[in-house]
This record gives sequence, structure tokens and C-alpha cells, in this order.
Amino acid sequence: MPTRTSFPQFDILEILLERDFEFKNYKTLRPARPGFTLPNFSFAKEFGRWAQFANGSETRGPVFTNQLLSKPLVIAFYSQHWGKKGLEHLVNLNSIQHEVKANGGNLVVISPERPQQLADLAWEHSLSLNFYFDFNNHISKQFGVFDEKRPVWNQFTGIDEDAPLLATYVLNTAKQITYQHIDWNFEGNFIREDVLSAVYEAGLYKNSLRSA
Repeated sequence: MPTRTSFPQFDILEILLERDFEFKNYKTLRPARPGFTLPNFSFAKEFGRWAQFANGSETRGPVFTNQLLSKPLVIAFYSQHWGKKGLEHLVNLNSIQHEVKANGGNLVVISPERPQQLADLAWEHSLSLNFYFDFNNHISKQFGVFDEKRPVWNQFTGIDEDAPLLATYVLNTAKQITYQHIDWNFEGNFIREDVLSAVYEAGLYKNSLRSA
């Protein structure tokens, strides 16, 4: 005669209804576009917010934020969490930094964190870049390239941490965006000629204000 198997008593409270699961409808980031003006855009003046490198060596000295904003400004967002793609972004920025200055502009890399290996990275790749650490993502939110409610890890495979988009902008002295590049599909980087042309045209805008 077969034996009866004993099962624990079923409790209806153990059923997890579908409505008990939290559903988050993440939306795509909406970065600021050319023509948009950021009147409140500025840098914090604390010394710990900045790191400057020249041919791979870290340099010390004051950063005059007013001088940065008095010229056309290339703004590039970066995070260590982008890995090799982020490094490629920095190398490409480094390749145009001399020409940006020759065209009368400045270039600043904005990162939400200061990577511990930043100095080693700069030395290995002979970077000559200025880094600004946007620890609270205040600036990246102004540009629309970061939003806790619209995390990038929900849009890109291979990144597990929340980070700003690898975006490149050019601002004129009126804090108006004249150029934007975002590599949404990892198909390529910004075109250097386009960035330099935007810097040059932003300089013409500044000169037109002087002559007005």
C-alpha cells in the first residue's frame, strides 16, 4: 500500500501578486542640445575639485574659473566606470587640446569621481588635461547627461554603475551650447574638425560682442 507524502500546509499569504513588485519605467536621458543656454553654469572654486596634468605629470596651481568661462569652452563628461571606452574618450580629447587653445578656447573634463588611478592613467597616456570633479553630479544634471531616474546602465550593456554619458559640448561665452556629441551607439567618437570649428565660431561670437 503506497505511503502518503506529507506536505506543509499551504498559506495563501505566500503568493506574491504582480502588483507587489515595484515597476520602474526608466526613460531615456534627454541631454541639452545646441542653442540651449545654461545661465547658472559655473565651477566650484575649491582646490580639491581640480586636477591638472601636463604631459602626464600632475601640476599644482590655482585654477581661475572666470578665465575659463571668458573663452569658448569645451566641456567633456567622463567616468571611470566607462572603462576602455572612457579611456578612448580621454585620449581623443587629449589629441585636440592644443588646437582648442590655439583657437582661443579652453577644455575641461568633468567627472563625478576622482579615480585613484587617474595619475597613473595620465602618466601612461601623457595626458595634458584639466579635470573638474563634479562629486554631486550638479553640472552633469544641468546638461541632462545624468539623472538618477534615468540611469545609463539601463541603456548600455557593459556598465554596472550609474555615470554621466560620455558627452562632449562646446559653450560660447554667453554659456550657450554651440556643439554637442554623444556616442549613443558606441560607433565612433566626436569629429575633431567639428569641435575645433565650433570653438572657432564661439570665438567669433565673443569678438562680435566686443565690437557691438
